[in-house]
Amino acid sequence: MNSGSRRLLHVSRGRSIRSLLEFFRMLKKAKVDYAETIKYVCSDMWQAYLTVIARKLPEALHILDRYHIVANLGKALDQVRAEEHKKLSKQGWDVLKRSRWLLLRRRRRLTGKQRFKLRQILKWDLRTVRAYILIEGLHAMWEYRSATHAGKFLDAWCRQAMRSRLDPVKKAARSLREHRELILNWFRAKKQYNSGIVEGLNTLVKLRFRKAFGFRTVEAAEIALYHQLGQLPEPDLAHRFN
Repeated sequence: MNSGSRRLLHVSRGRSIRSLLEFFRMLKKAKVDYAETIKYVCSDMWQAYLTVIARKLPEALHILDRYHIVANLGKALDQVRAEEHKKLSKQGWDVLKRSRWLLLRRRRRLTGKQRFKLRQILKWDLRTVRAYILIEGLHAMWEYRSATHAGKFLDAWCRQAMRSRLDPVKKAARSLREHRELILNWFRAKKQYNSGIVEGLNTLVKLRFRKAFGFRTVEAAEIALYHQLGQLPEPDLAHRFN
């Protein structure tokens, strides 16, 4: 994307280092100086992305997407919940039964009945409740404007998480520490860039596939995606009528 365009430029198969390098080969073949042209990059924590972007775009501001960070924390919370629910079920307790989405969804998205049930769960002294409160607390970091203040908040949160004795949460905290600077780049970029644009493109990709009722070859799928999302130049008239 740039100031006047949001479009699909390249399709690669897989999520390997080789597949991402194909994108840069395409730009080089088109005689694009990507090292100077690309100023911001947004990705998740997939190691292949981190490796290639660091190598090919060392001067660009690499932003770890907020959506994937929150999703990883949700997985940690769900792992704590699943382990504790299994243990309590063997003892005849069903306090965490059907509680998965109550804990993973933000409170503003819950119905009144769901909020009541969540409040009942939060009254219990459970590992799941401690994990939920800890992870919910991290959401306050996204309200900061300064990368410096957000960084201090993140450091304090990670220290608290490492003392929680909740292994999935501690694993998530170690990952946040490892990628600290890339997370804070979101604040340095004035919160302007995230992968929401890509998620929107992914929705259109799925729509294209549904309309086609499937493709026989990958090449046919790629051509359809470029026509749908690539903003290719079109003639004034597709056909001439006599």
